[in-house]
Amino acid sequence: MYTLIKKQGKARRGEFKTVHGTVQLPAFMNVGTSAAIKGGISSYDLNDELKCQVELCNTYHLHIRPGDKVVKKLGGLHKFMGWNKPILTDSGGFQVFSLAKLRTIKEEGVYFSSHVDGRKIFMGPEESMQIQSNLGSTIAMAFDECVENPSTLEYATQSCARTVRWLKRCKEEMDRLNSLPDTINPHQMLFGINQGCTFDDLRIAHMKEIAKLDLDGYAIGGLAVGEPAHEMYRIIDSVEPYMPADKPRYLMGVGTPCNIIEAVSRGVDLFDCVMPSRNARHGHLNTWSGIRNIMNAKYELDDSPIDEECDCPTCRKHSRAYLRHLFKSHELLAMRLAVMHNLYFYNTLMEKIRKAIEEDKFDEFKEKYVPLLDKRI
Repeated sequence: MYTLIKKQGKARRGEFKTVHGTVQLPAFMNVGTSAAIKGGISSYDLNDELKCQVELCNTYHLHIRPGDKVVKKLGGLHKFMGWNKPILTDSGGFQVFSLAKLRTIKEEGVYFSSHVDGRKIFMGPEESMQIQSNLGSTIAMAFDECVENPSTLEYATQSCARTVRWLKRCKEEMDRLNSLPDTINPHQMLFGINQGCTFDDLRIAHMKEIAKLDLDGYAIGGLAVGEPAHEMYRIIDSVEPYMPADKPRYLMGVGTPCNIIEAVSRGVDLFDCVMPSRNARHGHLNTWSGIRNIMNAKYELDDSPIDEECDCPTCRKHSRAYLRHLFKSHELLAMRLAVMHNLYFYNTLMEKIRKAIEEDKFDEFKEKYVPLLDKRI
């Protein structure tokens, strides 16, 4: 259940109650693709030291390894990975379309080959819901078609119509699964996904159509895939008036700190992205004055923390010089310390955004940090 606490312009400060706890919005979901954050971060790290509220796990990857039925036998994803807060599982659709070299899209679903061992797999709306039910996540994402961008208006229109039909099948199957006696999470929620490439009218029509289904939340998909940022912001502006105001709004796969601030100002509540952990593993660290490349020679004798304004476990205990040394020495600890810092930064960013909205200072916050956070130091 979504509750709006405060608004400043379109920016929303809300709460989202789930069976696994209440999420303070806006929030960033930390991406644990295969039930783990890449870089040696455990669920206990996320819970105890990194301020994570929601973890996102990948339906496709967990279906491939270890298998969703294995996870179900072990008590579900929460028990399996040691996490007791909300988990969102994506539908597997994006991975089917981005990883599978050979795929055939039909009305019943998608036939494709595993990127791991080449075995033939079929996934449709019902199969995606069954896999996510076996995982027992808090929020399941509907199975949709991720259209290449750019795409023709004709194909994008056909794809949106198919995605609506698939969404109705997802909803029907989830209702059935939630009623079964052996379902791990009978309160599993379903979010629908808005598609339509960069065609404003198509996006709006699709959003109106899926809003009729009264789902638990709504996502904007198919953005942050290479189009310019101003195109993404234009689509959010177009779609937002038609997104139910009493449900959480999720912008999938976004993004940089500035992308997040801009999207919050346009009415978005939830975000996810592999960027903070991926960048950290390559020594690119977020700070309150920009992005720091810790590999630079100027940090060889620098005994200050990554960011003097940060109180994450890494900044409290280690210096820039030490972290640079770990990266140069190819020590695994380098990745762990860097990822901890970036995830803490993102989760703290969301805390600051929530506080700014509460205090009617979000416009000033945006004006101060948008020019700063994505620039390279």
